[in-house]
Order: sequence, then C-alpha cells, then structure tokens
Amino acid sequence: MRNSAKLMVVVAAALTLGACANSEQASTQPPGSNQQPSIAPAGPNTGVPGPGSVTALPEQPAGPECTVDQIEVTGEVGKQPEIKLPDGCAAPTKLLTKDLEPGEGTAATAGSAVEANYLLLTWSNKQVADNSYEKGKPLALTLGAQQVIPGWEQGLEGIYQGGRRLIVVPPDLAYGKQLGHPLQKETLAFVVDAVKVAPGTN
Repeated sequence: MRNSAKLMVVVAAALTLGACANSEQASTQPPGSNQQPSIAPAGPNTGVPGPGSVTALPEQPAGPECTVDQIEVTGEVGKQPEIKLPDGCAAPTKLLTKDLEPGEGTAATAGSAVEANYLLLTWSNKQVADNSYEKGKPLALTLGAQQVIPGWEQGLEGIYQGGRRLIVVPPDLAYGKQLGHPLQKETLAFVVDAVKVAPGTN
C-alpha cells in the first residue's frame, strides 16, 4: 500500500509539472499567432497603438482624389525620408505605388525574402505612426506569406534591392476589416527602402 501511495504521488506530481510546462509554452506564443496580422508592418514591436483606442478621424476634404505624384518625398535612399502629403484633395481609395529609386538585381515576387525599412504616415492627420529607421533594424518578411497587411504584400511586388518606393494603402487593404483597430478607417502612406531582396523558392 505504501508503494502504491508513493506511486500515485509521483504520477500526480508529473501531471502537474506537465500542465505547468504546457501552460508556459503556450504563454510564449505571440498573441494572435494563428490569426491575420493585426498590427502595422513592424509586427508586435510597432509603435502603432493596439485595438480599443479608435478615435474619430478629422474631417477630410471632398472632391477629386489625390494622386501619387502630389506626394512629396525627400531624403537619400537608406536614410529616413520626409513625406509631405497634399492638402485639398480626397484620400486615395485605390492602392498607389511609385518607384522613387529603381534599385537593381532580382525583382521581389511571392516567396522572396525581403528586408525593408519604412516610414508610415496616417493620411488623416499627416502624423508618423511607425518608423523602422528609428528602431535601427529593417523589417524581415517573406513576400506572399501574409505576414503584413495586404497593401504591403501587393505594394512591394516588383521592388528591387536598393530601391525606394512610395506606397499608399487604402483602408480595405490595410485595417478596414479589423473592427476596433485604431487604423481601421485610415489611408496609410509608406516610403519603403528595400534593404535586401533574395529570390523566392516558388
């Protein structure tokens, strides 16, 4: 009986440790790892506020939509740019891209490993929402793997290493479907520097 009681205690202890280990392992997984990304392209370390802090957007001008050529970008490739968004025109409702520096090598396609620096402005108030240049580390992603918002997936297609691209992303290709996200109704303006583009395996 004593041996039987000792065995039961050992088994109970083992089960308890196993449960703790499983609990600790689960807690190390990134939030929402089985869901679509809900944060801007920098991932969980972005400076963009999380869900639950939605605020009303400033009143936007009516009339013709702004064009990509009306956006002014200054600064050298590889260094933090300055973006000046236009006044007096409506926010674009379609994805817009413009190559500011062509780059060279192999164009990014689905499956390409891309490392990119970027500066993000929100269209409604022309404020910086995220900035990888300040973090000192480019964002690494696999194009087409749904690691970033759809507007980035589409907007980065065809970019070359060393290239700089302006990307304007409307809400439906950003966070328009993520109820409660602070950028749900925002049009986003990115300047992206492709630090590295490695050919895909597809």
